[in-house]
Amino acid sequence: SPALFKGGTYRKSQLHCDEIQTQRISSSAFSLNPSHLIDQLEHLQSKYIGTGHADTSKWEWLVNQHRDSYCSYMGHFDLLNYFSVAENESKARVRFNLMEKMLQPCGPPADKPDDA
Repeated sequence: SPALFKGGTYRKSQLHCDEIQTQRISSSAFSLNPSHLIDQLEHLQSKYIGTGHADTSKWEWLVNQHRDSYCSYMGHFDLLNYFSVAENESKARVRFNLMEKMLQPCGPPADKPDDA
């Protein structure tokens, strides 16, 4: 039974959590069918660049990781403030430096070996 609040009334948050849990258990959206999971993964990989694919090189994966990190730093105001204080630079300068790092965060791409 749900926990009782002072005066004998039910806590709304507890009832809401119980309803959500019941909906999660009865939901048919969760499927362990391997082909369905593979289809979902392929859909995500085609939709979002950062998820990679079977042919993603180590360099491409690292570039995506670095760019995601820099975007997160710029998007979180407190992190940007922290970096500006730590580097003794203005927030605009720190944002500019992060944008510049996004161009080639891991240096130029490695030369691909010729298979011919």
